[in-house]
Order: sequence, then structure tokens, then C-alpha cells
Amino acid sequence: MKEFFKSGDLFIWMTGLGLGVSLVMITGILYLIIINGSDYFWPQNIVKVETNDGRAYIGQKMTTEKIPLANMDDSLHSKGLKRVQFKVGNRELYGFDFLWLDESEIKKIDENPKNALCFERMEFGNFFGYLQNIYRDTTPVAKNQANALKILPNYLDIASNLRSEIKIIEKDEIGSINYKIEGLRTKIKKVEYENKHTKDHKIIEEKSKPFYAEIDNFQNGYTKLQEKIDSLNKIAKTYSIKLTTAAGDTTTIPLINIFHYYLPNEMGFFGKLGFAFTKIYEFIFDEPRESNTEGGVFPAIFGTIMLVLLMSIAVVPFGVLAALYLREYAKQGFLVRTVRIAVNNLAGVPSIVFGIFGLGFFIYTVGGTIDKLFYPELLPTPTWGTGGILWASLTLALLTVPVVIVATEEALATIPRGIREASLALGATKWQTMKKIILPAAAPGILTGLILAMARAAGEVAPLMITGVVKLAPSLPLDWNLPFIHLDRKFMHLGFHIYDVGFQSPNIEAALPMVYMTTLLLIVIVILLNITAMKIRTNLRKKYKTSVF
Repeated sequence: MKEFFKSGDLFIWMTGLGLGVSLVMITGILYLIIINGSDYFWPQNIVKVETNDGRAYIGQKMTTEKIPLANMDDSLHSKGLKRVQFKVGNRELYGFDFLWLDESEIKKIDENPKNALCFERMEFGNFFGYLQNIYRDTTPVAKNQANALKILPNYLDIASNLRSEIKIIEKDEIGSINYKIEGLRTKIKKVEYENKHTKDHKIIEEKSKPFYAEIDNFQNGYTKLQEKIDSLNKIAKTYSIKLTTAAGDTTTIPLINIFHYYLPNEMGFFGKLGFAFTKIYEFIFDEPRESNTEGGVFPAIFGTIMLVLLMSIAVVPFGVLAALYLREYAKQGFLVRTVRIAVNNLAGVPSIVFGIFGLGFFIYTVGGTIDKLFYPELLPTPTWGTGGILWASLTLALLTVPVVIVATEEALATIPRGIREASLALGATKWQTMKKIILPAAAPGILTGLILAMARAAGEVAPLMITGVVKLAPSLPLDWNLPFIHLDRKFMHLGFHIYDVGFQSPNIEAALPMVYMTTLLLIVIVILLNITAMKIRTNLRKKYKTSVF
């Protein structure tokens, strides 16, 4: 037995067991996320349920569970009764999206009601019902229900094209005009600030006159575009559909408010699969709607990736230079050991502490100083003295710089001393040796630190909440307006999106599939970023055989 312990086989097997358990746990978590999030993409069949008291609903059967003992009579505890959750939608009629019914309350469940539809709307969630007819103004355009179902896709395409045209005008054309008008107003404020001590107001008026003239021209363009939008909205509102519920209630919905519709009971497996792929595409590339509980998460994806890239650009030079100085240039002694201890301790500081530091130093101190020096005419409204993607990136760079420093020092320590001495003996300076020999050879280890830094930064939320992240950002930090990259803007982030939808949503049950899928997407993005960095690291390892990383 003593020889067995000395051989180390036990520890090898224990390590393998730990790795196996970790893999099983990771696989289980991913399976749980995928299964719970699949409801967001997969079109479930619609059922019709009738209760003993005469009520009727149609919707999707979500889950069945035992009735909690606290909700039952003592006499019923031993019977193991269950309750069923239905997603019934029609929020404007019922005031709720989900309905729990005890088995004892259910009279009948029709598993395949004919012509039952689910309409995904721009607001108010899903509507489950039966299509009666399509209307242009107040005139029905279909001969009967079957004909209405047949021509519905054509009319939805018309409404979708109108909605897209309105969105393009509002977001691109009017957005560009508003941005330019805001820039001109800033110039006017600058003129007023520079001449605030001038008693002759005609000087200010004369200098501001060209800016006011440009604003008037843009206002005229804005008015024409707004008239065009009003005209398109007027046309869109002429198209509507008449729907009835399982209980026979009737309602009318404008077609422009309908995003999707489907008849899941009449869709085969491949039809549902195609619909799921369409939903996945929309989830990745569309913008959020319904308080972030519906639609896509593209702004959050963009914000997350841009944040990580900016953080990487900031953290690598500082981390590498700090490690290079500590390892290669600084005289080893008490001070250097103290600095290393401080760096290691920084890695264990809670992230919210870094967030508070970023708020106080980057936003209030640096940003506030920039505003006083370069944008005094806009004060007290801050330009850089408020949260933005630049300050959030620098805060995360401070958070992750200890990881890069430690990894870089370890990589530098693995470079044989003989290589340094050979380079110096051939006449190279110390900096040339560092630049041409040591740093390239240590690059795989540096990338190891960057990979760890990216993985941590992508999932951080606490420091971002006070340095620039928001629930919904009207504009991306990157657009076609000069200077194209707007580092002072607020941004969205997948981690904060998960927190917001999961814990701040007014309709948490409806938002749960979105929470799971956003979580899976964040994991995928972190994996892709890491794979890219690891691929670069592998190529560098092949090039510089002296590195053990």
C-alpha cells in the first residue's frame, strides 16, 4: 500500500475522477440550459381546455406538477393531485399570460383544436385564437375563414414591409438628422459660452446664425420624413385581422403589430425545425422588444464583444509592460516582492470594488476633467463624465490586469537564461533582446493570461452596472455618424441582459426561456473568443519551440 501511494497512481486516478465529475456537471448545466430555453424557439402544439365552471381557453401546455401541500385541503394530501400550467396569452383580455389549473378543475382538454393560431405581437405578448377575417379599413377581404388563412401571409408581408420602412426612416434617416442637429446645438452653446462676457448679443447672434440656418434645413427634412412616417402608419392601420378566443370573445388587431403567426398543430417536424431556425436567426440579429422579453439580443451581443475587445486592447500592453519590468528590469528585493503580493491580492478583490473605483476615478475624475477642459459649454450635462463603454472597458481592464501580469511573468520565467545571454553576447541591446527574442517566445503564455482575462470580463456584471451598461441602448457605440466609434455611449451587455430579464422583468414566467437562451449565447461567445485566442496561441507555440506553454 505504501508503494502504491508513493507511485502517485492514486492521485492520477483522483485527478481523472475530478475531471470526469467536472465534465458531467458542465454537460448537465448545458443540457439544462438548452432544454429550458428550447421553448423560446420550438413551436409547441396548441390545446383547448374547458373547465367545470364553463370557462374555455386555448394555449400551449407548459408543465404539470404536483399541487403543493400548502395549497391543498388536509383531506386531499394523500391523493397526489396535480396541476397544469397553460400559456394562454391574450394579456389584454385576461390580464395574465399563464394560467394554472388543478386537474379537478379541468373538464376536457382537446389536444388538436382545428385552425388554432398563435400570433407573436410587437407588444402585449402572444395571442392565441381563431382567425375570422382580414380587413382593409372596415371591409373584409376574405370570402371565408379558409380563404382568410390562405391570403394571410400576403397581407402580413405588406404589413412587415411597411413596418421595416418605418423603422429604417426612424432609426437611420431621422436618427442621423437628430445627431447632426444635436451637434449644431452644441456648437451654438460653445459660441454662447465663449462670448458669455460679451455685452453685445448681436455678436453671438451673428456667429450662431449659420448654425441656426443649418438646423432649419435639417428640421425641414425631419418634418418631411415625419410626414412620410405618418402616411405609412395611416396605410398600415388600414390592415387588420378579426380574431376570436376559445370563449367566443372577439378582438381586432392591426396587422402591423403582428410579428409572426403559426399553426403548430398543422406543422410537421421539419416545419417546426425550419421555424426554430428562423427564430434563432431573429434572436441573434434582431433588437429586443416587449421589455427585452421578446425579440433578439443583437445590441447586447455587439456590446459584449466590443467591451471585451476594448478591454483586451487596454489590458495587454499594461499587463505585459508591468510583468516585463518586474521580471526583467526591476531589482529583485523587498519592494518588488511587495508589488507581487499586491498584484496577487488584487486578483481576489470583489468586482464591485473595481466598479466603484471606475465610477470615482474614470467617470467622475477623468471624465469630469475632460468635460471641464473640452466641453464646458455643455455642463452641467456630462459628456464623458457619465457611464460609457470606454470607462466600463478600462474598469474591466483593471479588474483583469493581475491575471495578465501573473501569466506573463510565468511565461517570461520559462524562457531559458541562455537565450538572453546569447542575444546579448551577439551585440543586441537588452531592449532588442526583449523585443525580438523574449516577448515573441513568451507570447503563448501572454495569450493564456488574455484568455483567462476575457473569460472573466465577458461574464462580469456588477462593475458594469455603475459604469455604463443599460437595459436598452437606443444607439450602438458604432454607427455611420462621425466619428463612427462613440466610446462615450451607453451599451447593452449579455450578462446584464440576463439579470434584467430574469429578475427585473414584469413577466418573469414568459421571460424564462429568453434568460436560458441568452445564458447559452453568452457561454458560446466566451467559448468562441477563447478558441480564437487559443488558435493563435497554438500557432505561436509551433513557431517558438522554447516556450513550454
